[in-house]
Amino acid sequence: MQDILFILFSVLTLVFAALIVANRNPVTSALFLVATIVSMSGLFVLLNAFFLAAVQILVYAGAVMVLFLFVIMLLDLGTEERKSIKAFSVGAGLISAGGVLGVFWSALQRSDMTAALGQPSVVGSTKDLGLLLFNKYVLPFEVLSVLLLVAMVGAILLSKKNLN
Repeated sequence: MQDILFILFSVLTLVFAALIVANRNPVTSALFLVATIVSMSGLFVLLNAFFLAAVQILVYAGAVMVLFLFVIMLLDLGTEERKSIKAFSVGAGLISAGGVLGVFWSALQRSDMTAALGQPSVVGSTKDLGLLLFNKYVLPFEVLSVLLLVAMVGAILLSKKNLN
């Protein structure tokens, strides 16, 4: 049963992610992003990471998606204002996707797949997650907070009307 649920949530995540990119309406893409996040939280539940599943739904599907929808509404994108995809942006996207896949492939090659993993002491422990997040991964956590701040300032500047 768990294998069937894993396949179901994985396929749903991939389908919704493809629909985000393929759809031209930004509001519909944002709603597909919510569906992707919810199906990813189903994968977290299958991994017995209940805290991460709840945070995934509450923070990302709740707060961040509301912020995205407000930014989309503030930008007031009309069909005549949308720009067509240029060859440079497609090429840059393919190069960056290839780079990400290359890094992923090299990490898979260097990892020891035969190493036996010990049983975790507490499944889904928030204490262990907090210690790991604020000790070992404090720099990426802070970089992410600065990145979110820059995104909010950029959204404010983009939505500001030209007063001249």
